Amino acid sequence: MANLKEIRSRISSVSSTMQITGAMKMVSAAKLKKAQDAIIAMKPYAYKLKQLLEHLSSALGSENVYNPRKGAVKRVLLVAITSNRGLCGAFNANVVKKVIELAQTTYKDKEVQYYTIGKKGNDVLKKTDKVLDNNNHIFDKLTFANAASLAEALMTRYTNGEFDQIVLVYNGFKNAATQILTEETFLPIQPVVTDKKTTTDYLYEPSKQEIVTQLIPRSLKTQLFKALHDSVAAEHGARMTAMHKATDNAQDLKNELILTYNKARQATITGEIIEIVGGSEALS
Repeated sequence: MANLKEIRSRISSVSSTMQITGAMKMVSAAKLKKAQDAIIAMKPYAYKLKQLLEHLSSALGSENVYNPRKGAVKRVLLVAITSNRGLCGAFNANVVKKVIELAQTTYKDKEVQYYTIGKKGNDVLKKTDKVLDNNNHIFDKLTFANAASLAEALMTRYTNGEFDQIVLVYNGFKNAATQILTEETFLPIQPVVTDKKTTTDYLYEPSKQEIVTQLIPRSLKTQLFKALHDSVAAEHGARMTAMHKATDNAQDLKNELILTYNKARQATITGEIIEIVGGSEALS
């Protein structure tokens, strides 16, 4: 059995850990509220805009450079959206695992490369020698302008023929305790399949060209911005949950150590009493 000094030291160490995990839980809870409000407000708009985008793509056909190309898909870019910090459970590991799984199964016959957003995903995936580029700073200041710049870079890689498909992999936000691992095709835009008899003939105002050059790119930027916000909210939820569990586990460990300390202290006192009684009897 460890001596009393060692047990007291461990109890002190566990107490310090509880204070840290408790503080991190409170910080994540505060950040989660803001991130949750942002993604809840944004999702309906992004969803409707995506629906409009798919219907427009069907109507524009080959005039839309963001539609699927003829021929088989040969080159795929997997965009892994993780976080810059850890201590959030399996949040980052799930994305990395999914990206590698897609490369080895769904796209095993394709030429696959990775684009990492977030330091944690990049640290792991760069060991595979498939990381084309990474952006670890966008979460430092997540604005629509920064997301739009990143989306433009991805759109350019598609329109210039560098890749035939671009897929986003990230954790979607459901609630504070639940994150949904999401695989979402960013490009090409998947047109809505409709019956030719019920095809709508659209009147375009402004021109079709204006829609292709302005509305569709903006919709794609919004889609990426939504995915980033989704990931941020999910990250704070995952970290809050992880720190809550860590605090509870630390409390359980502290209780066990206190019980062990009391038993050791009782054994020490009992031993000292026996020695005193034995010494007294020897003298008498």
